[in-house]
Formats: sequence, C-alpha cells, structure tokens
Amino acid sequence: MEIKLKSKEQVVSSESIKNILGEILKSEDPLDQEKEHFWAIGLDAQNHIKYIDLVHLGAINQCPCHVMEIYRRACIKGIVSLIVAHNHPSGNPQPSREDIRATEKLKQAGDILGIKLLDHVIIADNSYYSFCDDNNL
Repeated sequence: MEIKLKSKEQVVSSESIKNILGEILKSEDPLDQEKEHFWAIGLDAQNHIKYIDLVHLGAINQCPCHVMEIYRRACIKGIVSLIVAHNHPSGNPQPSREDIRATEKLKQAGDILGIKLLDHVIIADNSYYSFCDDNNL
C-alpha cells in the first residue's frame, strides 16, 4: 500500500526516516500500532522520497516479507535508491539475526537490480537502529 506524503521530503539522515515513519505510525489505529510494519522507501537521485510503500503489516513480533515485494514498486517507478524500515513494537531497536539476514539479501538483490540499498532502519518507541549508521550495510 503506497502511503501519500503531503510534500516531497528529502532524506537527510536515518533519524529523518525514524521521524517520518513514527508520524505515520502515530496516525494509525492503536491496535495496528502494536504490529510490525515493513516499509520500502523509494528515493530519487537527490534523495527525495518518491514513495513510501507499506509492504507488509505483520504480527506483534514478526513481519515476513519477500524480496520481490520490496523491489517491485522500485522497479516500476524507476527509483535510484531504496531505504527499508520496520518497527519493533517491543521497544528494542536492536536487529535480530533474521533482520541481519534479510538486510544482506536485500542488499544483494539491490546490487543485481542496480538499485542501491542505502539503509535499513528499525524504529522502536523513541529510539532507532540504522544499519548504515552502524556500518553494517
């Protein structure tokens, strides 16, 4: 599901992603806020957001996604780079082993497609984890 933004925002940091997605989460039904969400954020060459795609809405502690689902809209819209993000309703932003494996797969797929994976951001309450900021991408 593509999420419409009021303006074409520019991504300047992983914190800006946390803030944008945090606002989106706050606007949702409280029961849905307790579920894991997985977003793909397509960017143009100047890092302006072309789209935010809610790829999957999961359960309280998991949100399985297929690589094809994440890159499908990116290929159709002809984006230059991609940021993926998901939330941890538990409040702990540290990546799980599955988060790390998924990030590696997404990076490999992006390399093949010519779409640079810039970051994977995990948001939790008022904190977040960035694979890029932590030099894990």
